[in-house]
Amino acid sequence: MINRRKFISRTALAAMGILAIPAWLRAVKAASPVFPLRGNTPMVISTWNHGYEANEAAWKVLESGGSAVDAVEQGVRVPEADPDNLSVGLGGLPDRDGHVTLDASIMKGNGECGSVTFLEHIKHPISVARLVMDKTPHVILSGEGALQFALENGFGKENLLTEKAKKAWEEWLVKAEYEPVINIENHDTIGMLAIDKQHHIAGACTTSGVSFKMHGRVGDSPVIGAGLYADDEVGAATATGMGELVLKTLGSFLLVEFMRNGYSPQEACEEGIKRIVEKIPGYENFQIGYLAVNTSGETGAYAIHKGFNYALFRDGKFELIDSDYYLKS
Repeated sequence: MINRRKFISRTALAAMGILAIPAWLRAVKAASPVFPLRGNTPMVISTWNHGYEANEAAWKVLESGGSAVDAVEQGVRVPEADPDNLSVGLGGLPDRDGHVTLDASIMKGNGECGSVTFLEHIKHPISVARLVMDKTPHVILSGEGALQFALENGFGKENLLTEKAKKAWEEWLVKAEYEPVINIENHDTIGMLAIDKQHHIAGACTTSGVSFKMHGRVGDSPVIGAGLYADDEVGAATATGMGELVLKTLGSFLLVEFMRNGYSPQEACEEGIKRIVEKIPGYENFQIGYLAVNTSGETGAYAIHKGFNYALFRDGKFELIDSDYYLKS
């Protein structure tokens, strides 16, 4: 079991190098986690090392005085459009039937939110989710209905299955064994949280889901309270990894509620992993990474296994940080 007092006592302020852009392109990781990580706002934080380009796009919005929700939407559109990213948007690995199906959610700190699930043929599900939030009385649109809505609102239909992803799927079909691998490529769902100059908070989460999943499977990313939750009064949280574990514990909502009750973002992330450890048998076979930020700009991160990292952008500076984790051996 995780003990917050023990964690605090054993965690020291780590020296983190601020990486210039060319240096980041040559480096893979920065330094160790900080507890708590403090700083000014505006700020943007996102999961995994592919968060650099995403954070850069989001920071441009924040720096110009744009809203947090605009920032997170523009930020995660970057990996959605990257054909070399096998877990988000274009180029995402397909389900076991060869279909690329996408999930995404977006949420403002005032409670407004929107999401899409099981969406095919649309490269930017996050922007469809944004329109669900802005233009409909609903929170979630799914499958054919989500596609119809996207096309009616000017989105182009395209084939998202790249040759790279198709080849991986065809190789998988030889044995057709469904065995999710922990951190095989050191990236997964991108979840992003931002605070703007007006001190509003927002989040976005987008994914192509678990590779070679059953056709129709939906993970935690588009479920408000599971893969993403934001509250202007408290803070926000997002998740990455095996969605079923997050769904079973409503992880992001849980983290925000911990913060509402006085936990720091780091403590909240730690307790969220603790909930999975205590409630879900076999948790050690999967990876979950949590990110959280409170309204003061303090951040936290924690995972089940080693290997989860996150990208932080504020004051015009970028940091790539390795998260602490529960299983030490």
